[in-house]
Amino acid sequence: MEERRDLYEVLGVPKTATAEEIRKAYRQAALKHHPDRNSGDPTAAARFKEATEAFQILQDDEKRAVYDQYGFAGLESGPGGFPGVDIGDIFGNFQDLFSEFFGGSPARGRQRGGPRRGPDIRIGERLSMREAAFGCKREIGLRYPAPCQECHGTGAEAGTQPIACTTCRGSGHVSNARGFVMFTAPCPACRGEGKVIKSPCNECHGSGQREKSKKIVVAFPAGIDEGQVLRVPGQGIPGPAGAGDVLVQIEIEPEAGFERHGADLATKIKVSFADAILGAKINVPALDDEPLEIELPAGTQTGHVVQVRGRGIPRLEGKGRGGRGALHVVIEVDIPSGASMSARARELVEQLRAEMSGDSGDESPEPKAARG
Repeated sequence: MEERRDLYEVLGVPKTATAEEIRKAYRQAALKHHPDRNSGDPTAAARFKEATEAFQILQDDEKRAVYDQYGFAGLESGPGGFPGVDIGDIFGNFQDLFSEFFGGSPARGRQRGGPRRGPDIRIGERLSMREAAFGCKREIGLRYPAPCQECHGTGAEAGTQPIACTTCRGSGHVSNARGFVMFTAPCPACRGEGKVIKSPCNECHGSGQREKSKKIVVAFPAGIDEGQVLRVPGQGIPGPAGAGDVLVQIEIEPEAGFERHGADLATKIKVSFADAILGAKINVPALDDEPLEIELPAGTQTGHVVQVRGRGIPRLEGKGRGGRGALHVVIEVDIPSGASMSARARELVEQLRAEMSGDSGDESPEPKAARG
């Protein structure tokens, strides 16, 4: 069996080196010996692994103390292995070091040495167009997993505890080297949990969780739109550092007679042939149900749009100019069909056509000859 080099010698630091000096030495060694930077050197992977194992032991105060007193013999729990040396953590530490080296920051959510908030809950809620436009409050039911009270979230029967997986030594994953590349995968024995439950809890059947439900009141602001997400702080799944949030994604039901375009509304209205020709004041339905009257100019054509400012959707606070958008009224002239017209109506239209074409028909007809 090949004799292992002294860990301090591997990193090139004295036994009195501080944690920061060990960290800097490992960073330099990892950069120097990483297999991706030494594709033509078959020994680079071994030196990289040697440096990484040395750092993993010496950066841990407890393991370092055991090594300083007993050497490798104090650390070994089996042929060729270090108890507690986690290959996944090795590469996690390596990524953190590289992030620091290149000025980056650790991945969001990794809070070493500190408690974490509970997870967020994502739900969808369907509002009517009126509710979304003018705001509303709703009571919403939530279902989420919570720690089992019987086993306190361990998943093990009361009086017992999960034990570390012997396959991955509690790490939750196993690693294999293929050439110069290290592949890591979830441990098949414990399914990535790092622990095995010999006697599962009867209440949660080993999951450590039970479904819990609660109701919360959510206030939807006026002007909220399709696809937007409303965050309700502190109402998510509880965690050691507080509960997560509830994220509500908005869906809006169509409203008969209206189309929404941001803060503007559009509606169609039919007007009579006579009103379109002569002009008129007509009542128009509005989303807020307040009476609305618009004036049509004489000679209005189909497709003419009347814009009414301030009768659209309220703009969300802080967006745009505030206030409300506009209501766009699209005019459609209702032309009666011939079959639906009375004889008198047809006669009047005929007269109108003659008048507008310049043939007024004012000439009096010749008198008929008297019969003898």
